[in-house]
Amino acid sequence: MRLLKRASALILRRQITTYQSRLGKNDSLFRVHPSVSQALAENKPVVALESTIITHGMPYPHNLSTAKEVEAIVRSEGATPATVGVIDGEVHVGLSTEELDHLARCESSLKVSRRDLPYVISKGLSGGTTVSATMIAAQRAGIPVFVTGGIGGVHRDGENSLDISADLTELGRTPIAVVSAGVKSILDIGRTLEFLETQGVCVATYGASKNFPAFFSPKSGFTSPYQVCNPEEAAKLIASTLSLGLESGVLIAVPVPEEHAAAGLQIEEAIQTAVTEASAKGITGRDVTPFILQKVNEMTKGKSLQANIALIHNNAKVGSQIACALSKHISGRQSRGETHHHGKHSSDPELDIVVIGGINVDFIAKGKNETLRFGQTNPGSVYQSFGGVGRNIADSLSRLGRSPLLISATGADSHSDAVFNYCKHMNISGVARLEEQSTATYCVVITESGEMSLGLGDMDIHEQITEQFVSQFEKQLSSATLVCLDGNIPVSTINYVCSLAAKHNINVLFEPTDSEKASKPFLSDAWKSLSYSSPNLTELCTMNKTLGLPTPEVLPGSPDEVLSVAVALSRPLLEHLHCLVVTLGANGVLVCGEHDAGSVNLQPRKQKRKRQLCAVHYPALTVTAEETVNVSGAGDSLAGALMAGILQQQDTDSCVRRGLLAARLSLVSPHPIAPTLTSDSVDPNKVQTLPWPKPSFMWMD
Repeated sequence: MRLLKRASALILRRQITTYQSRLGKNDSLFRVHPSVSQALAENKPVVALESTIITHGMPYPHNLSTAKEVEAIVRSEGATPATVGVIDGEVHVGLSTEELDHLARCESSLKVSRRDLPYVISKGLSGGTTVSATMIAAQRAGIPVFVTGGIGGVHRDGENSLDISADLTELGRTPIAVVSAGVKSILDIGRTLEFLETQGVCVATYGASKNFPAFFSPKSGFTSPYQVCNPEEAAKLIASTLSLGLESGVLIAVPVPEEHAAAGLQIEEAIQTAVTEASAKGITGRDVTPFILQKVNEMTKGKSLQANIALIHNNAKVGSQIACALSKHISGRQSRGETHHHGKHSSDPELDIVVIGGINVDFIAKGKNETLRFGQTNPGSVYQSFGGVGRNIADSLSRLGRSPLLISATGADSHSDAVFNYCKHMNISGVARLEEQSTATYCVVITESGEMSLGLGDMDIHEQITEQFVSQFEKQLSSATLVCLDGNIPVSTINYVCSLAAKHNINVLFEPTDSEKASKPFLSDAWKSLSYSSPNLTELCTMNKTLGLPTPEVLPGSPDEVLSVAVALSRPLLEHLHCLVVTLGANGVLVCGEHDAGSVNLQPRKQKRKRQLCAVHYPALTVTAEETVNVSGAGDSLAGALMAGILQQQDTDSCVRRGLLAARLSLVSPHPIAPTLTSDSVDPNKVQTLPWPKPSFMWMD
């Protein structure tokens, strides 16, 4: 059974998905609020907030009002708040008004640190997350900035008791920036700073001084190693930390505002009294801080609570400004071709490709017999994989050393949880996760030989990849070397990207998906801004027919006639398109475009010009029926590998052979894009087990 026969069959019939957020590591125990998910997908600033201040830091209703005020401050500064908490055994990143109120009133809420997360989740309990647990949730969601009141530290006499807050070790192993008012004076601040140094944590005071703050007081008697004077300096420090891939955090210490520092002396005296009382009563561990704060509030007649709220408000303001500056800084680097994906190292390949298209969960049912009988149970096997034309092409490119940005959409359901867990190796920061939508699913029934018998798809979510959503990535699109469009996205979105392509001279590849969707760019002059397309013969007919050009009523059967028709149908489209790669099933691949040194010039064009046209035909590789496992990704593997080769400036022959090898790997894998796909596995010079059919050359003019 020949390779491209399978690929062509799928291209004719397949249906796909599209659109969600940055949560590549999301799973069923983590729930991200839609506002947070959307902000992350749009590369907008997000600020994580802890919730122990709600459950254990203040009495009701001060806790609730403070939480709402802090979120309002974050929004007023242009960022999205993401308060983290555990509700009924699930970690929520971003809380609704009802969920905030629930935590504020819940008397049985637990104080949840890293250590406590497994137990609280296993028991289905609720609680407020400490600094360490909030850092874990924020980093998992892809939020780089977290604002809190004060962090924990080394307790007094900690050198003997070894009572050291998990906040410090978390800062040493979680790459996130924590904005706080320093460390409470009830702790051993000197040893806390020493411990942070041991953990490799970069500490900087925010403002005009290096004085390290002590929560209620702007001066602790100790100095920070470093100082940042404004949001931009702080953003650069954070960006550098993340780009280095050190896997440790940054502590930005923000002094309490001067107008509230005057009460600091009175509060400090009350703290010393409360510390003595706590020791006398034998209060230890995690109960010390809540006890002292309550006592201090009583002794200062509410002044400590007012100062506490004031510094939290100030931290929220400063932290949000830093988050906004960081967002701009990273966007600026992306527009210059420099990228950093949260959780990846700076050695990641350059982001030069944007893929806009579908994500689906595929269910493949393969019968054990060549003939399937409808209306009764057939013996066979059923397995799940992850597909979608856009996702497949982005996956293929990612495994071949590129770093494409995938813009797509999923629902907020269990299917999307599985998708994001599987796609951790990809840049899915442009995927939006939508509430009240279903992740696209595709079910295909194939015979023993791999031929498709029946396919069903739930693809409505593709319509959510709107022009408005995609336009939020205009900077990335405008600076990309190549943009790839999946035919499942709306016509208006295709037209928008084509208008950008015309304006910024961007090379765009259109993957038609099926014969019906192949017409989308050709309903207007949008198609004239395309550079590449990879249709099969039926899709190529649709393109011509949509333009009012003559097409054969019946497709030819003989190889020579197939090539003749493919050349004739390709010729008028090449008046504007740079190159067409026509997949011909058992008849192989026809590459059409500008003549260059006896072949077709595949390299991205810099400007349109008059050229001499030619075509090169590559016969198909053979794949036996016994070898064929999954036909749903061969065409996408071919397109991805072909594009990777083009961007690596490989010659045409090498590019096409890489594509054919990638497609072959896909056919013999249960996954649309084979996990074994690597640059070496599709290198024609390293794969010598296959006979290479000789390509044939023909003129088109």
